[in-house]
Amino acid sequence: MTEIRDKIAVKRRTKEEKEKLLFEIQKLGVIAGCRRYSIDPSTYYVWLERYQAHGINGLEDRRSQNHDAMIRKLEKENKILKELMVEKDLEIRMQAELLKKKMEQWKNVKK
Repeated sequence: MTEIRDKIAVKRRTKEEKEKLLFEIQKLGVIAGCRRYSIDPSTYYVWLERYQAHGINGLEDRRSQNHDAMIRKLEKENKILKELMVEKDLEIRMQAELLKKKMEQWKNVKK
């Protein structure tokens, strides 16, 4: 199955190309237009719905944008978590040193 998907080229169209295709398909009719331009009718209707709701900006390819935004968000979160770990590690080291000093002081007082 994945071999078949690898062989099928996924065409990425610009928002302007999608808008032009919407108008062309409307002129030809949905079935004939989708066949002519090799577009699945469900894809046409998704594009049409987005176009009607948001205009030409609704036709932008959002696949990579969402992925890139998610990566940036996770990288930022990862950086914050690393900083917190460093702070906690430093805090634990300082507490251990203080405890060691206190133990030495108590030992010296008992003598």
